[in-house]
Order: sequence, then structure tokens, then C-alpha cells
Amino acid sequence: MGNRFQAQDRFADGAQYIAGRLSPGTSGRIQDVVDPATGQTVHTYELAGPGDVDAAVAAAREALPGWAGATPGERSDAMHRFAAVLAGQADELARAESLQCGKPIKLTTEFDVPGTVDNTAFFAGAARLLQGQSAGEYSGDHTSYVRREPIGVVGSIAPWNYPLQMAAWKVLPAIAAGNTIVLKPAELTPFTSLMFAAAAAEAGIPDGVVNVVSGAGRDAGERLAGHPDVAMTSFTGSTAVGKRVAELAVATVKRLHLELGGKAPFVVFDDADLEAAVHGAVAGALINTGQDCTAATRAYVQRPLYDAFVSGVADLMATVRLGDPFDPATDLGPLVSHAQRDRVAAFVERARGYATVVTGGEAPQGELKNGAYYRPTLITGAAQTSEAVQSEIFGPVLVVLPFDSDDEGIALANDTPYGLAASAWSRDVFRANRATREIKAGCVWINDHIPIISEMPHGGYRASGFGKDMSTYSFEEYTQVKHVMFDNTAVAAKDWHRTVFGDR
Repeated sequence: MGNRFQAQDRFADGAQYIAGRLSPGTSGRIQDVVDPATGQTVHTYELAGPGDVDAAVAAAREALPGWAGATPGERSDAMHRFAAVLAGQADELARAESLQCGKPIKLTTEFDVPGTVDNTAFFAGAARLLQGQSAGEYSGDHTSYVRREPIGVVGSIAPWNYPLQMAAWKVLPAIAAGNTIVLKPAELTPFTSLMFAAAAAEAGIPDGVVNVVSGAGRDAGERLAGHPDVAMTSFTGSTAVGKRVAELAVATVKRLHLELGGKAPFVVFDDADLEAAVHGAVAGALINTGQDCTAATRAYVQRPLYDAFVSGVADLMATVRLGDPFDPATDLGPLVSHAQRDRVAAFVERARGYATVVTGGEAPQGELKNGAYYRPTLITGAAQTSEAVQSEIFGPVLVVLPFDSDDEGIALANDTPYGLAASAWSRDVFRANRATREIKAGCVWINDHIPIISEMPHGGYRASGFGKDMSTYSFEEYTQVKHVMFDNTAVAAKDWHRTVFGDR
């Protein structure tokens, strides 16, 4: 249990980062950050209140003209330095993320941190590619072109499951496009968001461009989403909370970007590589202890492979090693909190009344009993309409159902309110291609599940929200498109004026 990040010293000045410095909150409410692997408090801080949000928004407004007025090359250079600073702090960032979230250190060092550094490097380059439509004489008498301009101050609310990566997904496209930002991380997991903002300042990004307010949703979050000086609200989290954020944002007619819940289907056709599908299902279901909105949560397996798939997944889940997140051998860490562990356990206990828990379905005892751990869990025999199939459990739980025809498999995959991600498993290119066309999700993987890359967009359909993170497609969210039109005739009396006065 050694080599843990020392949060108390690092954030002694407070857990708000406004205009380039740490400061305490002013809400009068105290928040404990608890190591979910031990149940011990590792840091205590005062939450942000509405006044802190106002101060952060004011700092972002003050920084906006200078940052928006910088050339794309200047913003790009600063962001390249930002990527280098993050790379230099990789070990510290990984340890901070593992401490506050309970993530295995091999996940934070091999996925969360390098993914964030790569995202930063990508947007450093993308900052120079804010392109509009080429100039042209589309009316014959005028020259038109399109400008992409910053929206203004962006207010972003990020979740607790990937605090560092979600900070990056929110901040990077916004500032690459010339906006400034106020980010509210989850109050359970503020550390790496604060470190990310401080790294931006160390790289020379001006004070006020990136601000962080660590507060509760009902205070800081609602104030940020409805703030009259915030031009855009971006939210990642549950669909239920996303609806509330949308209500607040609509009141001031803001740009809105929502990345919400998911219930990703994992469709295995009868010609699939069974071993690959089994490995993919276990990895896809258990990534980040299942606390991933794109995690494989409901597997549909064509009947000839169903029994072998269930057996293979159960056997492989039994080999997954739960343990101290800072032990390099640990495969699965705890859930983010005991409350989240209890929520997942309640889903499974209710499922026992209508389905079969094949393996898992319990919290480990012994040396792990004080942590928020839960064993990898496999459920079969649930009905398509059941809670376990339809609701987002957000834990290490996979539900497996059989299907007969290809039509049925695809229909079942689409039969939830969500549409964030999915995968299909087949050796047949035509079958696979059909799945990519007909499964309604923002990302469809073929013969894999989970990988993401900076160059490609991430975002959902239906109740999973709208708008894209990552890739240059994210600039659609963080820029205003302006049409500029020049008259080329130098004629005072234009022909079209006769529709208002006079004759031809």
C-alpha cells in the first residue's frame, strides 16, 4: 500500500484553481476525498460555492480576448508545451488518479495518462486546422467564405470515472478553438483536474484560460450550467442529470453538449472467433471496474455459441485479480466509493429474483473488506425487459442473452434507450458491415470493444446525448460558424432591391 500520492500537501491551499492559483472554496461545506481501496480519507477540502463559480467565470472572461486573439500557431505552440509538461508529470498523475479513483496503477499508467498526453498533442496540431469553406462566388455577384470563431467562456462538468481524461476531453478542444473554460470535476475526484490546469499554466497558457471549481452539483454545477456569462455548457454523466443540465442551459439559450449514459451491446454471431469474443467481453466489461459508459454490459450471443461463451467468460472472470491498486499485478480495483459498490450490489441482488448469477455477485472479504471492491459478475437468464438489461449498472457486471437470427440480434442490440457504443463479432465482412449500418450507436467496433483514439470522434445517439468529444469533429461543438459575404459589383442599386422598391 506504499507509494501513494500525497494529496494533503499538494492541495493545502485549496481545491479551486482560479486565475492561475489554488484557493479554498467558500461554500462552508467540507468534502472528504476517500481512497476507495482502503476507506481512508486522504484529503479534506472546502467545496466551491456559487461565488467561486462567479470568480472563475470572471477570470475566464478576462482571459478570453487575449487567448481568442492569439494566432492558431501561438495556441498550438502553447499546447505542444502543455503535452510535454504532462508527459513529464506522468508518474505523479497516474498515482493521483489511482488514489482518488481506485484504478489499478497499470490502467492509469498505460491508458489514462498516455491517452491524455496524446489527446493534448493531437489538439496542439488541430489548433492550426480550424478551417472553413473555401472562398467562392456562389451567388455570382458576391464572394463568400466561412470563419470559425470561439464561442466564449465554456462551462464544463466532468464525471468521476475518468477524471483526468474527461478533463482533457472537455478542456482541449475548447482552448484549441480559442475559448476559455471553467471545469467542474466530480467532488469525489478533483486531484488530476487541478493538476491538469496547473500543468497548462506551467506550459505558458495564460492564467484564466483554464479554471477548475471543485464543488457539488447542486451548488457549483447548477450555477455553472445556468451562468449568464457562460456561452456553452458541456456535460458528461448520467442521462438523468444531463436532463437537468439541459434545463438550466436552455434558460439562457446556451450551446449544449451532452455525453450521457450507455448500455453497450456486445453482439456475437455464430461464426465469430469464440476465444477472441470471450477475451473481448471480459476486458470490455471490466475496464475501470465496469465504470465506463462504453463498457460491454449486455452480450447477445447466437445460440450455437451461447453455452461455450458463458462458460468461457465465467472461467476467465475467475482469473481476474482483485487487489491494491498500487500493486502492478492487480487487474481490478475497487469501485469509486462504497456507495457506488452498494448500488451495484443492489442491482445484482434484485437480479437474483429473475435471473441466474453464474459467478461473482459479492464483495470480497479478508484484506480487501474495507475497500469498495466487488467481484466480476456474470448474469444469465434475464429477460430483455429486465432492469439488469435495460438500466446502466456501472459496475463489473455482464449480462448474457441468447439470440437466433441475425435480425433478432441486431434488434436486441438496439432495444434500450441508449446509443453510445456497441460491438459486433463475426468473421463475415458482410455480416459485420450490416451490424455497423444498423446498430444505432455513436461508435461500433468490429471484433474488439473499448479502444479509442484521439483522431476519431466519441459521442452518442438517443439518450446517450449529442455532440462529439475528441477529433476535429469536436470543433463543431466549440466554434461558431460565421458566413462572411462581400459584394463584388460596386453597384448602388442592386437588382434584388426591386423586390422592396422600384421596377427592374
